[in-house]
Amino acid sequence: MSRNRRRPIHLHVMVSEEELTLIRERMAEAGVQNMGAFVRKMALNGYVLHVDLGPVRELVSLQRRCSNNLNQVAIQVNTYGGVYPQDIALLQKDYPHKI
Repeated sequence: MSRNRRRPIHLHVMVSEEELTLIRERMAEAGVQNMGAFVRKMALNGYVLHVDLGPVRELVSLQRRCSNNLNQVAIQVNTYGGVYPQDIALLQKDYPHKI
């Protein structure tokens, strides 16, 4: 290896076929043809996002429950032609700030 090289250290990384395909797709999206330059740039300047989706999952769960309750009310109305006042009172108890 020549001492005059700007980057004299060789780095070897093993990837799967799928990973290589993804790397090449991302290179194409970035308009880069030199894999060494792309991998070096991503390793040095790229970033990894770790997103905590716990609160979002909780909101999705609450939305699912509300949708389920609304669906039950719609079934009641379509099947029996109306909703009993007791049913509305139960919904108001469960969702006091929404109804």
